[in-house]
Amino acid sequence: MVLLKKKQKDLDESYYLASQWTLMWRKLKKHALARFSLALLAILYLGALFADFIAPYGLEEFSALYKNTAPTTIYWKDMEGNFTRPYVFKLEKYNNRETFTVEIRENTEERYYIDFFAEGIEYKFLGLFTTNRHLFGLVNEAGEPDNSARINIFGADSTGACIFSRILFGSRVSLTVPFVSAAISFVLGILLGGISGYFGGVIDNVIQRVIEVLSAIPSIPLWMALSAAIPPGISVSAMYLYITIILSFIGWTGLARVVRGKFISLRKEDFVMAARLAGVSDFKIIVKHMVPGFLSYLIVNLTLGIPSSILGETSMSYLGLGMKAPATSWGVLLKETEDLVSVAQCPWKMIPLVFVIVTVLAFNFLGDGLRDAADPYK
Repeated sequence: MVLLKKKQKDLDESYYLASQWTLMWRKLKKHALARFSLALLAILYLGALFADFIAPYGLEEFSALYKNTAPTTIYWKDMEGNFTRPYVFKLEKYNNRETFTVEIRENTEERYYIDFFAEGIEYKFLGLFTTNRHLFGLVNEAGEPDNSARINIFGADSTGACIFSRILFGSRVSLTVPFVSAAISFVLGILLGGISGYFGGVIDNVIQRVIEVLSAIPSIPLWMALSAAIPPGISVSAMYLYITIILSFIGWTGLARVVRGKFISLRKEDFVMAARLAGVSDFKIIVKHMVPGFLSYLIVNLTLGIPSSILGETSMSYLGLGMKAPATSWGVLLKETEDLVSVAQCPWKMIPLVFVIVTVLAFNFLGDGLRDAADPYK
């Protein structure tokens, strides 16, 4: 009994002496949906980081034979019904003399087995060393790498490229551009909103009028206007930079208004007046005294702002205003779904949309968990 009381006393002391971040982490760990979302996002970002290794094919690998083909069927049993090593059949063209059409069917006489850490196209692993090993691939019955057959677990697109591989490579753009643009918008919102609320006067009026003008313009026409300023024929890396700047230029206004309101309420507090009397510079007062007062809210705002940036990048690429082929992003992949006939005939082309929805929901659930954890009354 004495030990239980002592243990409870230690727990109470650790709770009351814990920092704000420690308390937030303890609350976040109790939020099951936020924990699951965090793990899911970690998997998605690891997939983007190791896309060269996980993807069985590169962006430039395609086969006209596999154009618009459904996800590859993986077989686990032999002809006698016994479990065996997983394998697929090679596809071949077949002239149907009854319908006078060329059909694609499986050649059941040739098996190609799924092999882990198989050889494939060469790439630079994390930019450190060159290798040709991939997580999985196909080998023939002799155990040798063979490109005669392909395994497209999410099907193939209109060029015969593997949609699964393109989703992995596209996640590098669709997961990093929104994150970087949201981070830049985060800094701009705090900086301009802080200046507006702290100094007031003419500076406040100018910044607020700029915010009102940007907020009054609909997103799509603004994207179109900014995208028109991008010079044609630029490289993929330059396009990446331009899209990041465009999304950052649009996304800071809402946070700036909130920060302005917080600064107006905090600039007359006693600790701010004491810092001024002590000779502390305005920059240090803003960064070290005022911003930490509502930093938990800012982190939640950043987490909830990333989904909007993801949808923004996807929408821009879908509308042809952002990334364009041969570059790959989830929006570029979804551009093939704008034709209803193509979607009806090849519904697997909608799979990238599932990744967009799951990612946006994961960030929203994580933001909800952080918001509850940052709330001192919960």
